[in-house]
Amino acid sequence: MFTSTGTTSRMTKPSSNSARRWRTTTPRWISTPAPWWAERSRLAAPPDRGKRRQNMAAPAPVRQYPDARNWPMPVLWVTLKGNAKETVHQDIEMNVKEYMQRVGQAARKASRLVARADTLQKNKALNAMADAILRDSDKLLEANRKDLDAARAAGLEPAFIDRLTLNPQTVAAMAEGLRQIATLPDPVGEMDDFRFRPSGIQLGKMRVPLGVVGIIYEARPNVTADAAGLCLKSGNATILRGGSEAFHSNQAIAACVSEGLRVAGLPAEVVQVVETTDRAAVGELITLQEYVDVIVPRGGKSLIARISAEARVPVIKHLDGNCHVYIDDTANPDKAFNVAINAKTQRYAPCNTMETLLVHSAFAAFILPRLAEAYWEKGVELRGCERTRVILGDKVSAATEEDWFTEYSAPILAVKVVKDLDEAIEHINHYGSHHTDAIITEDYGRARRFLREVDSSSVMVNASTRFADGFEYGLGAEIGISTDKIHARGPVALEGLTSQKWIVLGDGQIRS
Repeated sequence: MFTSTGTTSRMTKPSSNSARRWRTTTPRWISTPAPWWAERSRLAAPPDRGKRRQNMAAPAPVRQYPDARNWPMPVLWVTLKGNAKETVHQDIEMNVKEYMQRVGQAARKASRLVARADTLQKNKALNAMADAILRDSDKLLEANRKDLDAARAAGLEPAFIDRLTLNPQTVAAMAEGLRQIATLPDPVGEMDDFRFRPSGIQLGKMRVPLGVVGIIYEARPNVTADAAGLCLKSGNATILRGGSEAFHSNQAIAACVSEGLRVAGLPAEVVQVVETTDRAAVGELITLQEYVDVIVPRGGKSLIARISAEARVPVIKHLDGNCHVYIDDTANPDKAFNVAINAKTQRYAPCNTMETLLVHSAFAAFILPRLAEAYWEKGVELRGCERTRVILGDKVSAATEEDWFTEYSAPILAVKVVKDLDEAIEHINHYGSHHTDAIITEDYGRARRFLREVDSSSVMVNASTRFADGFEYGLGAEIGISTDKIHARGPVALEGLTSQKWIVLGDGQIRS
């Protein structure tokens, strides 16, 4: 049977003839992380207990809850029947809840310390993180290989594996991103917009950290370094919950981040990586109103939609990256060709990759055949409107209404011939995701209209949509893209992780 000890349910020894096998442990912490696939829904055998297990029947498989070394209560391995299972499951769920509470409390405490850290100390930590990443490049790549092998064995899609993959160049880019952040002006404490009021007081604004930033992301290990660097430089503590598919990669990068903090004399709790793959941790994180000030989700549409619907904490987000390039009839053919090819084929997975190509009807017969041959040579499938198929033939699949809304993240491109600029803008604003859209034109007036009327976070003239990220904008590594219109829009970097408060300077004034 079960007896209650504080908040923990414990099982007392049943009779010797009982069908139940039992074991409780004293408080202990698991020292080796479970593999990435050890989610709560999976079954695993309990650890071998050596001689104590001798002369006993082999235990039935039971649920294993990995990464519990920081949980505040004992881990139970039991084989039970009936309602007793529910009690144990509730106990484990309470562990996750209390663990996340502890993480939140530690982050709130650390946020007050890092908010007053000076620029020199923060830059020292950033450069130390970069040094550790470059030094441990081989370790990071080895950890990433474990994640990639598991992902391929699970049959995950190529676009997913592309996002998961690290190589020497991306590891070097992570380190360079941290160094770039260190060179950027520190936004914390900036004061501006000063003016005197008739009362004699001087009124202005000061930029301050948000506090604690929770970041939930999937198969992008580089986010661990990017997010840690941006949150640190902007004076925030952060709680990072990466996808289980990138568990080994994230932990290896997190070790480098912790080393950088230690070198600079900052507490390790400034950057905490959630050490359980239990999905219940996400639900707890997005409801920690007392400790978390904002959530930034980075991942698939289903993840972001769920977080947006369930979060009790403000969310900075974008749901889709359905980006467009519109080729005007005044476009320079070489510019149009180069931009249209690069925007789609430079990489397929990122959210700033073009998914729909719009072409002016007066220019389509000239430019589309040349573009189509280049796309087909690169293995890109084309799905077009009726006029596109008339020009290019049956090799182009017929586009459906759903295609115009779709972010493929794959070598697939929707193509539509439009009558003029008005139809192009209407199409983008109706079907697009308000992420990034570009026009290729030599007409100054049309370019100005496109910039003004397209309702997206980044709007471009004669440039590839692939430029829409914080690194290319000179903001340092970005923490995400926001398609919202409140607080932050577009690549979210240092300023997007701060807010402004009013400050008043007086000389003894009182209100009459």
